[in-house]
Amino acid sequence: MASLSCSPNDLAPLINQSTAAATYLCAQFDAISKKLVETTYAVDNTYLLFSAYLVFAMQLGFAMLCAGSVRAKNTMNIMLTNVLDAAAGGLSYYLFGFAFAFGTGTGTPSSGFIGKHSFALRDYPSPSADYSFFLYHWAFAIAAAGIASGSIAERTQFVAYLIYSSFLTGFVYPVVSHWFWSSDGWASPTLSHGTVLFRSGVIDFAGSGVVHMVGGIAGLWGAFIEGPRVGRFDRTGRSVALRGHSASLVVLGSFLLWFGWYGFNPGSFITIAKGYGGGYYGQWSAIGRTAVTTTLAGSTAALTTLFSKRLLVGHWNVIDVCNGLLGGFAAITSGCAVVEPWAAIVCGFVAAWVLIGLNKVAAKVEYDDPLEAAQLHGGCGAWGVLFTGLFAKGEYVEEIYGVGRPCGALMGGGWRLLAAQVVQILVVCGWVTATMAPLFYGLHKMNLLRISREDETAGMDLTRHGGFAYAYHDDEDGSSAGVGLMMRKIEPASSSPSPTAQPQV
Repeated sequence: MASLSCSPNDLAPLINQSTAAATYLCAQFDAISKKLVETTYAVDNTYLLFSAYLVFAMQLGFAMLCAGSVRAKNTMNIMLTNVLDAAAGGLSYYLFGFAFAFGTGTGTPSSGFIGKHSFALRDYPSPSADYSFFLYHWAFAIAAAGIASGSIAERTQFVAYLIYSSFLTGFVYPVVSHWFWSSDGWASPTLSHGTVLFRSGVIDFAGSGVVHMVGGIAGLWGAFIEGPRVGRFDRTGRSVALRGHSASLVVLGSFLLWFGWYGFNPGSFITIAKGYGGGYYGQWSAIGRTAVTTTLAGSTAALTTLFSKRLLVGHWNVIDVCNGLLGGFAAITSGCAVVEPWAAIVCGFVAAWVLIGLNKVAAKVEYDDPLEAAQLHGGCGAWGVLFTGLFAKGEYVEEIYGVGRPCGALMGGGWRLLAAQVVQILVVCGWVTATMAPLFYGLHKMNLLRISREDETAGMDLTRHGGFAYAYHDDEDGSSAGVGLMMRKIEPASSSPSPTAQPQV
């Protein structure tokens, strides 16, 4: 790079030499321009890496939320599955997932259905993307896997987690993200070739459909095929609460997820050093607005759930409030960048009732999801996709996606965007059902999906992982007899406890 010095001694020889002076000044401008480009690149990549770290921190939030929502006898198991989601997802997304999602060769675009370049990050980085882009989307992929883990908690064999997590992050989720986020995807609003769907494309800015619906529907099929946990419904079909063992962990996990959502939604801009139309407000202002809409939707859903459940069941329940909060976040994730703050409040209010209603339906049909993941992420995610088609503001849509794109139906934009959003809901439901339902059913038929009734009653920590995460005593779930039976099974036949021996459970 040329030197950026500019002193009287540098300029003195150029006083009477206009050509030399012009050459010198142009060289300085070229050096400054290159420096600004490098600085912009560094700022954008730093922003994206920081956002990726925030999204990855959501895995800790998922782990704490899951741990608190299951019974103490299954804590070690659910924590291990959360670690597995990140580790197995890292390798599968590196080998296959990223290529299926965003693989585009120079001059050779992928098909509208699936990417076909950059397997195992071959020929990467490229002029259009760097390693930070891969890391960010890997964090999204494992978030989808983490959602599904909660639905099948407390009764699933460990090998099933390995298989489904790798398949979801390596193939199912990447194909969906290619459709809506890749410049080659058939429903992308930034399609680089061909005709954009309904001359609009789908606006799913940070993934209410791509991430939350995919994870929620995958979990729905896993939990449906496995069936409810032992004791979840009595012989008459009446719902029996199997309470999680730690409200403190649930609250901790919820706050960690809230914190991580500021990387999930605002981070989806990918860059930050960009202006809009030469005005004062640039992408940095849109990023701030996105953080505000995210906050308002989650807060509104939490408060709506608080007072609604108080009226319905007669008490204040922190677990319900945390789930309502997360439902609001899942819903606003689609339209967070293109709606007004007041609209985010509408989004959160409706999301709370969607979650409450789906939980009522789940109890009626004897569907058991320990973390309400299918209802929360699948149901509220679907509402968020529709919400964007109704409330997206024209000014914000044009800022992000270009001039001439339709806005929401209730904002004067006609039917095109709403129709595209409905198509997204249908194809995501169809794709995940067509891929994950046969996988779970095949595992079920091969006896690789669900553990035995005896092992489930005793607790997976003891039967599958060598011991409990805590000293465990819980008379409510009726497992004491099962634990005692299992302890007798694993004790040597010749051993006999001494009269003074203390209980080891």
